[in-house]
Amino acid sequence: MKTKLLVAIYAFTGITLGLSFSTQAQEAKVGSIKVENAYTRATVPGQMAAGGFMKIENKGTADQLVSASSPVAGEVQLHEMAMEGNVMRMRQVKEVVVPAGTIVELKPGGLHLMFMNIKAPLTAGETVPVKLKFAKAGEVEVKMPVSYTHLTLPTKRI
Repeated sequence: MKTKLLVAIYAFTGITLGLSFSTQAQEAKVGSIKVENAYTRATVPGQMAAGGFMKIENKGTADQLVSASSPVAGEVQLHEMAMEGNVMRMRQVKEVVVPAGTIVELKPGGLHLMFMNIKAPLTAGETVPVKLKFAKAGEVEVKMPVSYTHLTLPTKRI
């Protein structure tokens, strides 16, 4: 029984690793801004929101990510998660500051994109086009792979 379980775990891990390697994010550049390692998570039917994550490198003067959009969602918001007392809260922000000569990471539990009113489930292996707008550098389209290894499951309130 243990052997079968281990074989199943190794097989699943192999499939997961295969998917994650086959959905490598492409790099995108606009002006002095470089976006890399972008991805979003696979969703389940009925799930209306998902996060988007990436690294933004700025080799020029200070800039700000001021908006994002995608045809897969009714709206894409800029969000942050932060502790308020003993509670982790998520809130929309007007911009993501990208100081000169830095890398800003949009990641789970921190700054991120929030795809709202998703039109159809995001399926692992797909690529989601996302247009990012920076105050100074301008607009750039990023192809965000949908990752199964970062599957988001809806939570149920009890």
